[in-house]
Amino acid sequence: MADNPPITLYRLQACPFCERVVRVLDEYDLEYRSRFVEPLHSRRNVIRRESGSRTAPALVDESTGVTMSESANIVEYLHATYGDGAAATDGGVA
Repeated sequence: MADNPPITLYRLQACPFCERVVRVLDEYDLEYRSRFVEPLHSRRNVIRRESGSRTAPALVDESTGVTMSESANIVEYLHATYGDGAAATDGGVA
């Protein structure tokens, strides 16, 4: 694993929406860094600094310059950027 992978995933512990993103990252064998954030929404300032929102999950992809939140958007981005562009294979469930 690279010391400083280009993808950082800001996530919550035991969050089904975050796990949905993790499944797709693993499906494409992408190296990424997980940063677990505060469960209390008002304390998620690290995500806000990166994405402008306190919503988890949030993904920062330094190789493409993309920063985004919302699991459905992230999954769609990962499929389009690193997959074959096909619809999600995870059935769209969190």
